[in-house]
Amino acid sequence: MSKRLLMLEKMTRDGSKDPFHWYALALEYAGQGRHDDALATFGALRAIDPSYVPMYLMCGTMLVKAGRLDEGRAWLADGIVVARGKGDQHALSELQQALAGAGGDDDEP
Repeated sequence: MSKRLLMLEKMTRDGSKDPFHWYALALEYAGQGRHDDALATFGALRAIDPSYVPMYLMCGTMLVKAGRLDEGRAWLADGIVVARGKGDQHALSELQQALAGAGGDDDEP
């Protein structure tokens, strides 16, 4: 197990509320093919900070690549709503492209 993974697991286990710690941990899990652990970590991050836009793109695309299309599309669509609400045009564009590439409607919510 990598030192980075161990450090991130410790920080989140110790109660870190820093969204980047949770995001980085989820990406580590995803990079190792541990999709269920990544999804659980993205879910925990969403509970801590539902406005953290990057998680929607990364979680959604991870799920789509893993063949979990409905779940992935749902994350991407939710991310579109959040990005629109924050006025984040760059993230909005990326999320719309990812959703369209996943066979979803890029105009969803």
